[in-house]
Amino acid sequence: MRDAVGSFVGWPSDLIFPDAETPTRPTHKVGKGISRRIESVASQKEVPGRELKSAAKDIPTTSGTKSQIMMRLEKMVEESDIMHGAIRTIDFDEGVFGAAHFEIIGKEDFQQLFEHTELGIAVIHTYIWYMYVTLMRGTELCNRFNFIAASRINATLITNNPTSVKNDLVDRFMAAGDNTTPSLYFLPFNFGNSGHWVLVAMDLSRLIVYYLDSLSGDWSKYPNMKKTVDAAIIKFRLKKKYRNRKDITWIRVQCPQQNNSVDCGFFVLRFMRDIIALNRIDIPKMYFEEYKTYSRANLDEIKDELCQFIVDQRII
Repeated sequence: MRDAVGSFVGWPSDLIFPDAETPTRPTHKVGKGISRRIESVASQKEVPGRELKSAAKDIPTTSGTKSQIMMRLEKMVEESDIMHGAIRTIDFDEGVFGAAHFEIIGKEDFQQLFEHTELGIAVIHTYIWYMYVTLMRGTELCNRFNFIAASRINATLITNNPTSVKNDLVDRFMAAGDNTTPSLYFLPFNFGNSGHWVLVAMDLSRLIVYYLDSLSGDWSKYPNMKKTVDAAIIKFRLKKKYRNRKDITWIRVQCPQQNNSVDCGFFVLRFMRDIIALNRIDIPKMYFEEYKTYSRANLDEIKDELCQFIVDQRII
């Protein structure tokens, strides 16, 4: 992809929308970067204080085809300096990851959406930001669901410095209060060279860790990850002077499964979205009745929501 920077890309005339308004491009700062890539229809129910909206609700689309909002964003990117190597730096609400955070996105990240390829950290984080702003901010859901940055906790970092990763996890737990009532910490976890994403959801009050993997298998494949998570939970409870009433219980959730080699990141985003939409702290071992499988249309909705959010936030 990098070899194509600066080259001319012909744009099909049927994808040009003369009446599509292009938002005024803001000035974005460039600062200390966060790693953009690690090596390697949801419920329309209401949640407390916020109606769950679908960005694609009024957009006609079929599985495997691009919606109008995606084509609009694709056109905006094509006409911007991003196609020539420019980037955008976006600031997240502090509540998203419990501390100040910004993300860098560029051409490669947009192509992951447009071409439906493996997702990197920037897209994962930006969709988390979307969920926080759209579904959670200003509601009680902020006390029930928390996010952990994948750029701070992943297989590569655990291999290089497990103690530092453990301490980062403890700091994240400490930032969210006393954790004496049931709540979930979502950790989108990437396994390094394989590029595979899974979701680890931790309930510190009940000492339960849910493991959701869109490929068959469980945490025993990745013992260092489990060891680090367990150690962080125990250290957090010691710092808070909570008694360890029982051992930490890990539950492998029989969640929807992908049928290709690229969808794991989309599945992880969908897992988090559906859990929040249902406002469920306890995740059934056989997953939710509402979502036994995910179709391509379910995954496309994730992309449309994120495309609409990017346009609304005037990131381009």
